[in-house]
Amino acid sequence: MDLTSLPEIFQGVLTFILRNLRKIQGEKSVNSVGEPEIPQNVFEELLVNALIHRDYFICAPVRIFIFDDRIEIISPGNLPDHLTIEKIRVGNSIQRNPILTSFIAKGLMPYRGLGTGIRRALEDWKKIKFIDDRSGCHFTAIVERVKLHKNNDTVNDTVNDLQTKIVAAIRKNSKISYKNLADQFGLSRITISRHIQQLKVQKVIKRIGSDKKGHWEVVFVESK
Repeated sequence: MDLTSLPEIFQGVLTFILRNLRKIQGEKSVNSVGEPEIPQNVFEELLVNALIHRDYFICAPVRIFIFDDRIEIISPGNLPDHLTIEKIRVGNSIQRNPILTSFIAKGLMPYRGLGTGIRRALEDWKKIKFIDDRSGCHFTAIVERVKLHKNNDTVNDTVNDLQTKIVAAIRKNSKISYKNLADQFGLSRITISRHIQQLKVQKVIKRIGSDKKGHWEVVFVESK
């Protein structure tokens, strides 16, 4: 296997997926490009996971299928040894291709730590299902897409647990800052900013006024 081709394969597939995602205007002007319906980071994590942990003894490609309601990433080889879907969701991992993993960790592709990819993807997008097909010998990640109204407005059904807590904090204090939210949940400001942006895109919250003197307004909260 030519390792130098992996970055090109990764970038090509990522570009293909992003090109086929719907763009959501949110609060941006009608002349703006808009935000992808699903954060790019989700597909970065899932694609790196597929390319690193696939079974290279099986002569088959990683396959990508894009449907109106979901995107499927199918990797050759089921989960190795004692790994289960429940275990990988909480960060457990087994290196099927340790030499390849070591090269990836040196910057060949985006890599943020062994066992963290699935968790990071789920943090940014909770509606991901996994199928470990041991009889068919393949592993599938199914990313559910944003549902649409007839007028193509998004239906908010993608608020994860952290985002629900962020909304609750905003309801208590409409002037709460990114830093206060980061301190409250023990996370980085970048992480909070990413989730805030998704909430804005999904029309759950909106910003009224400037960053310094304005405030948040809760527009919609997912029913449980």
